Amino acid sequence: MNGIAGHDQAEEADSKQDGSADAEDANEQEVIVIQDTGFTVKIQAPGTEPFDLQVSPQEMVQEIHQVLMDREDTCHRTCFSLQLDGNVLDNFAELKSIEGLQEGSLLKVVEEPYTVREARIHVRHIRDLLKSLDPSDAYNGVDCNSLSFLSVFTDGDLGDTGKRKKKGNELEQIDCTPPEHILPGSKEHPLVPLQPQNKDWKPMQCLKVLTMSGWNPPPGNRKMHGDLMYLYIVTVEDRHVSITASTRGFYLNQSTTYTFNPKPANPSFLSHSLVELLSQISAAFKKNFTALQKKRVQRHPFERIATPFQVYSWTAPQSDHAMDCVRAEDAYTSRLGYEEHIPGQTRDWNEELQTTRELSRKNLPERLLRERAIFKVHSDFAAAATRGAMAVIDGNVMAINPGEETRMQMFIWNNIFFSLGFDVRDHYRELGGDAAAHAAPTNDLNGVRAYSAVDVEGLYTLGTVVVDYRGYRVTAQSIIPGILEREQEQSVIYGSIDFGKTVVSHPKYLELLEKTSRPLKVQHHAVLNEKDTAVELCSSVECKGIIGNDGRHYILDLLRTFPPDLNFLPVEGEELAPESQKLGFPRQHRHRLACLRQELIEAFVEHRYLLFMKMAALQLMQQKANKDKTAALHDTSTADAESESKPQALEASEKVPDGMPTSPTSSESTLTPDDSEATSEKSAPENQEAPADLKSANTNGTHESSAAEKQNGGCDSLLKDPKSREVVLNACKAVGSISNTSFDIRFNPDIFSPGVHFPDDSTDDIQKQKQLLKDTAAFLVSCQIPSFVKDCLDHSSLPMDGATMTEALHQRGINVRYLGTVLEFVDNMPAKAQIEHIYRIGISELITRCAKHIFKTYLQGVELSALSAAVSHFLNCLLSSFPDAVAHLPADELVSRRKSRKRRNRVPGGGDNTTWASLTPSELWKNINSEAQSYYHFSLQCESVDQAVEKYGLQKITLLREISLKTGVQILIKEYNFDSRHKPAFTEEDILNIFPVVKHVNPKASDAFHFFQSGQAKVQQGFLKEGCELINEALNLFNNVYGAMHVEICACLRLLARLNYIMGDHPEALSNQQKAVLMSERVLGIEHPNTIQEYMHLALYCFANGHLSTALKLLYRARYLMLVVCGEDHPEMALLDSNIGLVLHGVMEYDLSLRFLENALAINSKYHGPRSLKVALSHHLVARVYESKAEFRSALQHEKEGYTIYKNQVGEAHEKTKESSEYLKYLTQQAVALQRTMNEIYKNGSNASIMPLKFTAPSMASVLEQLNIINGIIFIPLSQKDLENLKAEVQRRQLMQNSGKIEEQQAGQLELDDKLPVDD
Repeated sequence: MNGIAGHDQAEEADSKQDGSADAEDANEQEVIVIQDTGFTVKIQAPGTEPFDLQVSPQEMVQEIHQVLMDREDTCHRTCFSLQLDGNVLDNFAELKSIEGLQEGSLLKVVEEPYTVREARIHVRHIRDLLKSLDPSDAYNGVDCNSLSFLSVFTDGDLGDTGKRKKKGNELEQIDCTPPEHILPGSKEHPLVPLQPQNKDWKPMQCLKVLTMSGWNPPPGNRKMHGDLMYLYIVTVEDRHVSITASTRGFYLNQSTTYTFNPKPANPSFLSHSLVELLSQISAAFKKNFTALQKKRVQRHPFERIATPFQVYSWTAPQSDHAMDCVRAEDAYTSRLGYEEHIPGQTRDWNEELQTTRELSRKNLPERLLRERAIFKVHSDFAAAATRGAMAVIDGNVMAINPGEETRMQMFIWNNIFFSLGFDVRDHYRELGGDAAAHAAPTNDLNGVRAYSAVDVEGLYTLGTVVVDYRGYRVTAQSIIPGILEREQEQSVIYGSIDFGKTVVSHPKYLELLEKTSRPLKVQHHAVLNEKDTAVELCSSVECKGIIGNDGRHYILDLLRTFPPDLNFLPVEGEELAPESQKLGFPRQHRHRLACLRQELIEAFVEHRYLLFMKMAALQLMQQKANKDKTAALHDTSTADAESESKPQALEASEKVPDGMPTSPTSSESTLTPDDSEATSEKSAPENQEAPADLKSANTNGTHESSAAEKQNGGCDSLLKDPKSREVVLNACKAVGSISNTSFDIRFNPDIFSPGVHFPDDSTDDIQKQKQLLKDTAAFLVSCQIPSFVKDCLDHSSLPMDGATMTEALHQRGINVRYLGTVLEFVDNMPAKAQIEHIYRIGISELITRCAKHIFKTYLQGVELSALSAAVSHFLNCLLSSFPDAVAHLPADELVSRRKSRKRRNRVPGGGDNTTWASLTPSELWKNINSEAQSYYHFSLQCESVDQAVEKYGLQKITLLREISLKTGVQILIKEYNFDSRHKPAFTEEDILNIFPVVKHVNPKASDAFHFFQSGQAKVQQGFLKEGCELINEALNLFNNVYGAMHVEICACLRLLARLNYIMGDHPEALSNQQKAVLMSERVLGIEHPNTIQEYMHLALYCFANGHLSTALKLLYRARYLMLVVCGEDHPEMALLDSNIGLVLHGVMEYDLSLRFLENALAINSKYHGPRSLKVALSHHLVARVYESKAEFRSALQHEKEGYTIYKNQVGEAHEKTKESSEYLKYLTQQAVALQRTMNEIYKNGSNASIMPLKFTAPSMASVLEQLNIINGIIFIPLSQKDLENLKAEVQRRQLMQNSGKIEEQQAGQLELDDKLPVDD
């Protein structure tokens, strides 16, 4: 496949709709169009020298404004226009549409008169500049700011080019000793180093106070003099001044705090910019502001760009609360700060979300524009919804039904509709009441995600965000135009509002939903309405269709988009498959809304497809073999040996699948996932032999999105032949396909829904569907859970914390409610020791999730004034060893004696009760145990936190991190003494904040993703250069859609850096990886497992660039983070410690190096088994350090171990074994020489003639070579004799690179493998 043809089917389908046959070529062209060549313009601002600016023709004039507002010398200007030859440029015009604008044009910055809006924007911008280095927004989780600490460890070592600032031989100045708590085996895990002190954050105070004056707004007579607003300022020198913002600029007036005198002071210092004015009246302001801006522009842009979605920090230092007029103003308006840039003030979210979807998508530039718009609106909507949900729970929003009790209230704020996750009006009574009402919003969100991803034109979903905050679940939705004016009964024209008692349908909806039926595997089916007539549906009955006043077809309530999970849905009279029963399913669940994940449906269909192919292939081959036999009998002359042997081989292969039904009758019952599992392993070779025509007939199902016509009979060539038709029919029946002529599996989501009845004529079909659901449930436990565990066993999946474990389970389609089952499976494994880390992470996830469930209801009963006391009390009961944690009730003078009757239903958290205070540690742990039993069916048997820590090897700091992340609690960063038996670990002062936990849709950049995937594919085939180009292209497209910050851009940068490194461009690798680290810190969090990995990669590239001390600092940071996140006992720690040990060996810190390498050896032996090649490599690394220390006996011992492993695993002839044996000989010689010398000394005393012994520090090249090996970066030639050639090769390649041509052949020699090290 050439790179771009790697687009997946959706892409093809798109291009077919557009009728462009050669979509690929078009794509190539479009990409070129996007990167239109830039040009340079000169910019002349008042009071500065003209400077050059590189611009691109696609940019809008607006973007030049942004650049000027960010530049150090022009950042204080906001109210200006750009003029070309005296003509004002339109802000929203694209540069290419402006006449006369070309290379070298001079643009003048012209100050414009202020309006009230412009004056406010100016003040807001100046305030942002003053706060630009202040991390408080990141700690408070506002404005999409988040933390990053990389610069603390690199000390500005990685300049723009990655070249060092300080020269000189480094070895002398490195202090390599890590802090005590980072050394292997250290028992203490401090929390404070998580957020090291960043010296840039020491606030440089420019002003004491900048705030709106109490004299605002100007009275009428002053308005007519041009006064826009008044500011009150206190300078660092303690001068109090009152300032007027007028149309002409800012000047001092004569008002004081208590007397209003708007006349200009003398001198008035009239200036167009507030900064110019302040610089004239305060020397300290002038000095500090300049210094601050210098620092601001020196920071890496990635440290200050806003992230697309808010990231919250679970720890923060004690910080002072400073006066801030803009913050105060924002808090009391429903505006989100940027709305003043939009005409019409509040945003019509629904209109924005739907119009962006309607944008054209015929070619690449259009699709990019569309995806960018969709992404931007989604991230704005998520921010607005989160803010609104918090306002609702905090009681700042008036309900639209204020008369009802609090749990039933609904709210509208900023054109968003909010409802609480309680079962109001007994809507969910039969499905599990409040538990169902709590699960429904997330199910609904998954439905919205699925339908948005399918992206059918003309079908609309609502903007949906689910926010968990202070124990409440709030669903935020955009509002369908006109829905608030009508009763729901009249507006629903498709689906059911009472769970299937009354059902209606609509032809237009059927047509639209039919298009989603194949990608979502939803079967078109009929249900009976209250009059017992059949109604056609193509979704679950709860899915409602409403046509809005805007004429759009909306679908909502998508909570049953995916079929039910029968393992958690006991149905009377239904037997599950034996695999499920064996594990104790079906189990009672809290609610009846448990459904399967989309990933599971995909995996199951894929699995059945392989089965289908295999059965059909076997039967066709058998037929062919029979034909061959008869042919051979007729015409003996052609009966050569070959055709004889073939049929026998085929018959042999025919006998393999035992449980494989050939007759259609037995098919449903006998095919269980178990035998299919047994055979699916072998399916690959048979697949290749399948005749081509068979393939074309059956790849229909999941594997083709645009093949509607093939569904009805599809490929004639095969299906004309009655025998073949019978084969396909048998195979279809056996795998439960809904069509008899092609493979096509879909699910009916209404099966087992209470209250839904099906017409009699579909009984047969319904039986099939029930069987399919049982098979899928069995497939989950008998296939997916074992393969998840197998992934963990062979370390292709390496979860480090709860979140990464959940993600790994989800990728396999396993819901977290199966966590108990997974843990039991792991516990009963013979090789349990090798996945102990998984068991431990799983247990801590289980405990913290149970605690979260309890915490949720616990918080609902707490009134606002007692919130911090209640949270700290809960954490004490959960984590502190102090046996009788007592809660502090809020001080008496604040609790009013006369409890007024009126307070009953103010806010959801308005309960005046103090029952929370009576919680004790033993009671909480009893509840956690029973929660684990009832929800996860797992028996924990821990009566206290210390017992849990002891029994499962957990760490309290890890538990604290997990529970804080899950509940949104932010705690003070300090050392907590969890183990004291005399006082509790937490006080109420330690709880700083409680944040929302937000779930939302993540729109994707599809084109960029295709490029990224084709790039990866190229790289795996060994075409590094092409791969690199494709991935660079993907990076451009990602930036186009997501802006600069996004998780996917992070992955892109990491891969680019790795490619740069392999192709010998170390500085470039360093620069890309630095961006990846910063981005990971900002977007995922400073101690997210991905961030830890990024730190490790960066350390490797630093070492390769000769920044040894920085490399060590980064590795120590990664090790510290890993200790906090999952503790020392984790397979990934072995890799990290090998890295640290190697670098320390390189800088001749032998003893330290040994501590790390021996720890790595121990961990590798534990997790990979003592006979693994990884362990052999570990032995070799340890031996090298002993050799450097001249302790030859220990060196020999380790190398012998390694040699034995190599000999047993790969045989004597293997290069590795030979290398090891050479090294053994060398060590023996050295040892003998040393012994001789010692004997000489004993014999002759001090005047012995001593031969000089060679004790050499290892060369940096050899250390780097070992680093590459353990990090899985493979330059294929690796034996000792090839090393020299390799070095020569690298030098030659660098020369060639300078002349700009890397040849194909080299690219072919290098290969890249992200996970597996070379020696497995």
